[in-house]
Amino acid sequence: MVVTLIIVCEVAFWVLLAAGLSLRYLARKPRLGAAVLLCEPLLEAVLLVVTAIDLKNGAEPDWKHGLAAVYIGFSVALGPATIRWVDARFAHRFAGGPPPVRPPKYGRARALHEWRTAARWILASGIAIALLQGAVWYVGGDGSTDSLREWQTRMLFVIGINVVIAGSYTLFPKRRPAGAESDADGRRSALPARHPQHVADRLVGRARKDEKQVR
Repeated sequence: MVVTLIIVCEVAFWVLLAAGLSLRYLARKPRLGAAVLLCEPLLEAVLLVVTAIDLKNGAEPDWKHGLAAVYIGFSVALGPATIRWVDARFAHRFAGGPPPVRPPKYGRARALHEWRTAARWILASGIAIALLQGAVWYVGGDGSTDSLREWQTRMLFVIGINVVIAGSYTLFPKRRPAGAESDADGRRSALPARHPQHVADRLVGRARKDEKQVR
């Protein structure tokens, strides 16, 4: 039952996300769309309650209960970023919004981006570890908790991988090839032609050209 509920929660997450964004941008009902999106956390709450009831009724703790804890942790930590990512693309595709800003590619900006990404994964793993530990205490000495401990070890491994990846971009920053556009230029090129930043760039360029002609 727990695995089935996890699948139902995942499907419901994307259904609610699509419904909320459709109401916000296609139906022009932003408040109703926001209300639908606010229902997302209820999915994790339902899964948490059902998992706790299953354990309370005497179910032997196994990989399914560990998976539920991991799913909740990752949904809580990564869900908001996923919603923002989809929202930006949905707004651009269906509501005339600006193109999504591309992540930086080089140098310190890329390292900071990797650390922000790692922080979300570390938070997700930390929440999962805490929920798993709560399940261990909840079960107590009446049942085997080896499978829950194994999930905690896996989460520590996930944390280590993310720290190594982010740290590699800090110690060995990716350098911009000669002739490649900077991250600022890339973000600027993704803006609409009439965006104030483009207008300002054109005005500055025109002023410099006039100054050269005067000289």
